[in-house]
Formats: sequence, C-alpha cells, structure tokens
Amino acid sequence: SQPRRLHYDPVDRAPYLQAGENTIAGDGGYDGVPRSFWSPATPNMTLGQTGVVVFEANLGEAGWLVSDTTWRAHKSDAWLEGWKGDGPGGIITEGVPLEVVDARLLPYGWEQPGFDEAASDGGAWGSAHVIPAVHIGGFARTQPPTDPYGPMYPRPIAKLGGDFRVPVSLRAEYLAGQVDPAVGDPVKRLEAAIDLPVTGPAEGVGLPLSLEVPAGGSARVALDMGVIVMGRVQFEVQAPAGTVLDFSYTEDPLTHAAGMIGMHAGTQYIARGENDCFQVYDALGLRYAYVLIHGTAGPVTLRSFAVQEDVYPWQPGAGFCCSDEELNRIFTAGIRTVQLNSRDAFTDCPTREQRAWVGDSVVHQMVHLATNPDWRLAWQYLAVGNSPRSDGILPMSVVGAIESAGVYTIPDWSLHWVHGVFNLYRFAGDRGAVKSFMPTVERILRWYAPFQASNGLLKDVPEWNLIDWSSVHNEDTSAAINASWARGLREFAEMAGWLGEAASRDWAEGPYEEVKGGFEAFWDEDRGVYVDHIVDGARRLPVNQIASAMAICAGLVAQGRHERIIDTIADPDRLVVRSWTGGGGTYSQEKMMKQFQGIYEADWDVAAEVVIAQPFMSYVVHDAVALAGQADRLPELYRRWSQFLVDGYDTLGECWGWGTHVHGWSATPTKDMIFYMLGVTPAEPGYAVARIAPRLGSLAWAEGTVPTPHGLISVRAEPDRVVVDSPVPVIMDLPGREPQALAAGRHEV
Repeated sequence: SQPRRLHYDPVDRAPYLQAGENTIAGDGGYDGVPRSFWSPATPNMTLGQTGVVVFEANLGEAGWLVSDTTWRAHKSDAWLEGWKGDGPGGIITEGVPLEVVDARLLPYGWEQPGFDEAASDGGAWGSAHVIPAVHIGGFARTQPPTDPYGPMYPRPIAKLGGDFRVPVSLRAEYLAGQVDPAVGDPVKRLEAAIDLPVTGPAEGVGLPLSLEVPAGGSARVALDMGVIVMGRVQFEVQAPAGTVLDFSYTEDPLTHAAGMIGMHAGTQYIARGENDCFQVYDALGLRYAYVLIHGTAGPVTLRSFAVQEDVYPWQPGAGFCCSDEELNRIFTAGIRTVQLNSRDAFTDCPTREQRAWVGDSVVHQMVHLATNPDWRLAWQYLAVGNSPRSDGILPMSVVGAIESAGVYTIPDWSLHWVHGVFNLYRFAGDRGAVKSFMPTVERILRWYAPFQASNGLLKDVPEWNLIDWSSVHNEDTSAAINASWARGLREFAEMAGWLGEAASRDWAEGPYEEVKGGFEAFWDEDRGVYVDHIVDGARRLPVNQIASAMAICAGLVAQGRHERIIDTIADPDRLVVRSWTGGGGTYSQEKMMKQFQGIYEADWDVAAEVVIAQPFMSYVVHDAVALAGQADRLPELYRRWSQFLVDGYDTLGECWGWGTHVHGWSATPTKDMIFYMLGVTPAEPGYAVARIAPRLGSLAWAEGTVPTPHGLISVRAEPDRVVVDSPVPVIMDLPGREPQALAAGRHEV
C-alpha cells in the first residue's frame, strides 16, 4: 500500500486470551528510506518522520484497549542503524533489505508474560510516546485518520500463509583465513570467503549440526531447501556470545559475487550466548542459504533452520490435468511460480527484487483468474497499480523506491495494466469497480496522444519502451508500441460502451481508427509479417513475434492475413532467441550498458529470422495464435517452458537462458491451458455466459474445473466428445461446427 492508502488487519483476539493476566506485545520496524516494497510518507511536523504503531481492540462492554501512554515501550539498539542496505545496482536493482542484528542488545522474552524489563539488557522501559498530527487543520489527532496517512482501509485480501519448510540437505566445511571485519555487508562477506582455503569437511549431514570453529578461521554451512521457497527465515543456534553468523540467500549455488541482476539478500546475527532463536523481519525468497560462522572459536551448534512460507493461499476446487505429463508439470509450475509472487501485491520475483511492476503482473492476474477461486488479489493488483503520475501515466513499479523517486517509466507497462482492467470487465462484470478505474485508463491512453503523427502512428515515444526483454526494435515509429496503444484504445472503447459512456467510447474510436489506417506501413508482403519499426519513413527489416501478435490482439490485421502471420512467427526454422541484454540466451552486462547509450546491435539475420518473444510477452503471442483460430498449435509451444524445470527447480524462470528461477510473468502456459486447451472463457461480462472452446492439438484428453463468480465450471474434452457441467449458460464452440447455445447444467456433446 502507498502511505495514503494503508490497510489494517482485523483479527479476533478472543481465542488467544486466558483467564487472569494477559500480555499484549508487538514490534514495529521502520525502513526510513524507500525500498522495493515500501514507500515513506511525506511528513508533517510530527507524523511521517519516524515509525509509528497503532493498536485498537474493541473489548465490548469494557470499552476499547488502545496504544497510549499506559503502554511500555523500548527502542531497540539491537538493529544496526541503517541496517537495510541497498543492493549493488542502486535504485533500479535494489531489492530485499538486509538485516543486521546484535542479539546481545535484544532482550530475550520481551514479548512473554512476566518479562522483567528492569532486569533486561536494555534496562527499564519507558512509557510509550503518543505522537499527534501537528499541522494546520490537524487538531493534534492521535488516531487514524491523520495526515500523512489518510483513511485506513480493512484488508481486502486473504491472510498470507503457507507450509513450514526445512532444508533437504546441507554441507558444512571449515575455512582457513580471517574474515575481513571491514566488510559489513553479510552477503559480501560470504562472497569474500568463496576463495578461502577449505581445511576439511565438518562431520554431520543434518540438523542439529555441531561444529568446532577453529581459532583464526571460520565454518561455512550450505543449506539446500530443494526448491525455491518464500517466507520468513528462522533459525536457532547454540554458540558463545559474540559469535557472528552471516547469512546469504541465493537461487543458485554460491560460486561467485552477485552481479547487477543477482540476489543480494542476507542476514547478520551476533549471538547473545543463550536463547539464540531468531526470525528475520522481512519475507525472503531463496533456494540456498549459506552461513559463515566466525568471530569466536569453539563449539557452535546450528540447531535448526527453516522458512515459514508467507504467500497468498489458493482456495480448493479449481484444477486441471491432461494426457501429457510434461504439460501437467508446466501447469503446476506456473501456479507455484505465481503463488511465490503473490503476497499483498503481485511481485516480479520473491528473490532478487520483490517489486510490484505494473506490467508484469497482468500474467499473475490471469493465472489467478484461471486457477484460484479467490480473485481478490487479482483485483487488488489493479488498486495498488492505480497510482498515476501527475501526467497520467503509471510508474513502472508501484510502492517502492522507483515510484518514490519519480524516475522515468515504462509507458507500455501501463497498457498491460489497462488490459488488467479489461480482464476485470470480462471476468467479474463489476460495473462499479470498472467505472472506478476508467479515469486512470483514459489518462494513460491520452498520455500517448501528443506523439501521434499525421499518418496516425505514434512516433518517438519517450522514456523506456521496454516491450519485452527480447530484441525488439522500437525507436522512431514502433509497430509494437502502436499496436499496444491500439489494443488499449479498443478495450477502453468496449468498456465505455458497456458502461453507457458514449462520449468516451467515441473519443477512443477516433485515434484507434487512425492507428489502424496507418499500421499498414509496417506490413512486409514478401515475408507475410509486420516489421518492428519504421525509421525516417522507411520500413526496416528486423522482425519480432510481438509486433504481429499484438496487431492481431488489437484488431489491426486485415482479413485473410492471420494464418499467414502465425505460420511465419511460429515457424521453428525461423525463430531465434535474442535479447538486448545478451545473445542467444545468456545475460551480458556489457549489452545491458549499451542500452543506456542507445546502442542496439542486431546479431541475427534480420532479413530471414524472427526473434522469439521472451516468456512475458509470450502471453500476447499465444493470445494471437488463439484469436487467429489456431489454438491447436499452442500445446506444442508450451514445451519450451520445460527448460526451466531442471536441477530440482519446480518454478518458471525469467527469460530464455538467464534471469531468476521464479518470475511470475513467465506463467503464460498455465492460464492458456485453461483458456485455450480446455477452452473456458467468459462469453459475456462476469461469466453471465461462458464460452467452451477446447482445442487439444494432439492430446488425448484434458479436464479441469474453472472458477467463475457463479461457481466452478467442469469440463472434460476428448477428440470426439466434450462433457461440461456449468452453473451458467454456455456457448459450445467446437471445430467445424457453428457455436451452440446451451443452458446451465450438464451436457455431453
């Protein structure tokens, strides 16, 4: 949430209370500066300058229990001031905060009944200080709503939770050589110790693990969770006071220093010498945890290590399987990938960044709509993203350092958010909710209008027009940018018409028709495809799947071209993997830096080859294949995603050949298997009528249950029959037949 759109958690405390004396305790952390998932408020004279805590409990006839001066409070010095450090790439790559804590300064058991504050290491606690809102018109209020926070809203989504995860294996070894105390960052300490001489393995292959840390040396423990997990790390250690445990959390085995796009998450814990149990403050994503133990010599026992997962729950009921086990694995991996990126917002990855990118998340949203009966987070994505700049466009990511800094944006990410609003219209049919987002949708679309030239096409759109990590040429006049804007205009016009807003519909149809008229300039008749861009009025040769696919999705393609386009952009003999961040599936920081200088060098045969979309924009490519009437081709296209499911990983990665192992935008096949293979989509807004159009390709069967606002739709599809049980009327759309209207209930066709 942004500072002025905070939420509170309503919780029933009664089950936790007991007859007699009870203790209510809480802790709060305050970042102070923007982070990847937190933005500071603009302070008035008092509030917004430091962290504050509000607690209110309705005790019925006994009145209210509130956080006031009768509470005891202590500002802990256990955490290093400024302990939440930046990653190596500054504002663009800074991700999950680091946590550095000296447990010798942290009173043990402070949250337990009977805690003796006077005898604690921190000494006697003081009375809590009530902070009023001091500004003209503030009336010195000391409870919400106050500036700079505004009203507080009840939590609109489910409570997070998940499994309790423990390592599946570990390895321990002793190292010679001193750990450099000048390196304060725990992650960098682990990296600096990579090349220290190994003097031998430690005995033991499980937890608890007993070690004998050598004088002048250290011990290193590597723990493998088996798969990527997401949640709060907790551990227990028995060690002499002053023993330092540096943790680094990684996706891959630690073999070298993290680069600009690598993970930079870690914890430093200094043991108090007894009762050393700890849980980190922020949730982390990881597969491997590395621990460097040093600072004192002698016996140390790592008694436990675990991750309590903290992700959005999937309600039971929906499901899918088919006759192909490879596709079943990909389907399941897509849900796991999106769930690890589903918290109080959709994030790109739980490991490197945890940012709420407004474009990425449209894929997360569709996976929820296809597989999770609880759609609340799918709509919360739209609410969190609804944070336009003063000129109407959205930040590239919201609630964090990027939005707070007000830096340049990725304009086309806002157009994916518009598509997310269109999904709200199609799947939920909620007029009030759609209406609430329409002003922002219109401002986004109007942001592009000044760049529309006399030929109807957008030209020289500024800021970072990413489109995709695949190599897309988009300087000067871009087919992908124009088609994306056209899709947004078309979707806005349809929603405005549905809402009865004729003036808004008529406005959007105007520039849409102008783009449609000018778009023919991108057509390459010889190759049967739309080229990436036009420079100085001349059509250039490079072709990416995305331009033609988005043109189909936007309704810009002339009749009769669809099949030819799909044959071209889906031809495996023409497709190549290329990215401006690397070559054929590898990451290159050198090439990334060239982008900052405006250097885009094609290293493929631009006259004959077609650059394949990366996993994110594959959602548009697959939509286009289905809209072109060739959804039977999709099952074979999904097999490319199997390249991620190796070495024990059960999630889908960021890009072809590089990036994180668990990137939510890569889960397109999962939503496709519901929408296109099983063929269940809304035929009318809000699933008032469902469309059932299974396209199995070479599969023997597929079956599943699909969530709708009216209950689950069950479908089993085979080459010669389809069985459907639906709570709403359906349009049965089968190959070679006219669509057939059927009433709600069970049907076999």
